[in-house]
Amino acid sequence: MARIHEFCVMQILVIAATKTEIEPFMADNKGFEILITGVGVPVTMYHLQKKLHQNKPGLVIQAGIAGAFSSKINLGSTVLVKQDTFADIGMEENEKFTGIFQSGFADKDAFPFNDGWLINSNTIFTRSMLPAVKAITINKVSDSVLQKEQTILNFSPEIESMEGAAMHFVCMQENVPFIQIRSISNFVGERDKTKWKLKEAITNLNLELHKLVDTIMD
Repeated sequence: MARIHEFCVMQILVIAATKTEIEPFMADNKGFEILITGVGVPVTMYHLQKKLHQNKPGLVIQAGIAGAFSSKINLGSTVLVKQDTFADIGMEENEKFTGIFQSGFADKDAFPFNDGWLINSNTIFTRSMLPAVKAITINKVSDSVLQKEQTILNFSPEIESMEGAAMHFVCMQENVPFIQIRSISNFVGERDKTKWKLKEAITNLNLELHKLVDTIMD
């Protein structure tokens, strides 16, 4: 009979958009299942849902890098995403963006959404020391000042990624517990890579990922 520790390990699926983001964790992998989805919403939704239908785990952990909207979040630091949403589905007219829920084309409270957000109710938020943040998911990373202003006006987010809401959406639809952690590599709109802290973000991401799985298994 498998021990509880072994059972827990087998039931955790760790996913990331790219191998680079969690390569240190993968090198020290202690039996966790890994899924590299690819970058962006479509591939994340497809590969994750396919995986869940093949073998549904007890928990999905998504780990990756992200951009921060506020300088109050330090570059290289790691955060826990409490809520996420698709921030670029909607209409743009006369330099004004109207989200799909604001436009009335979709019900902001239709499952799995709550007031337009995909909110994680996992109890890890009461146990983790990582700060909980509000995130958005977009399909286009840009240095556009207008896009940044529109996003802040409509969603007041703290960070952005290209896959987070896709994971929230699939896991909530499939009734699978999930956690999303992100390390901050850059500030939103900054395309000068010399100002990014990518190496530091990946290092901290993997350290916190190890801590997280240890906390869950205790």
